[in-house]
Amino acid sequence: MTSPISEDTTTTDGSKAAADSTKSGGFLADTVDELKLVVWPSRQQLFSESIAVILMVSLSAATIAAVSRFFGWASSQVFR
Repeated sequence: MTSPISEDTTTTDGSKAAADSTKSGGFLADTVDELKLVVWPSRQQLFSESIAVILMVSLSAATIAAVSRFFGWASSQVFR
């Protein structure tokens, strides 16, 4: 058996093995299988968390703008 970072993909019969995803149905099939395992949020949860993100981004932007304006004002007072 080889490590995950190994380049050697030979099988026990000496032939080169294809990538693991092609053995089990291909990349697209593996992707669909993984998406079936995802726990999707409800509409209410998605809405409330989106509002929370928008509020936090707005608050952060306002804070950065206020600090920037303060330092701009302070530098104009010092370097007249």
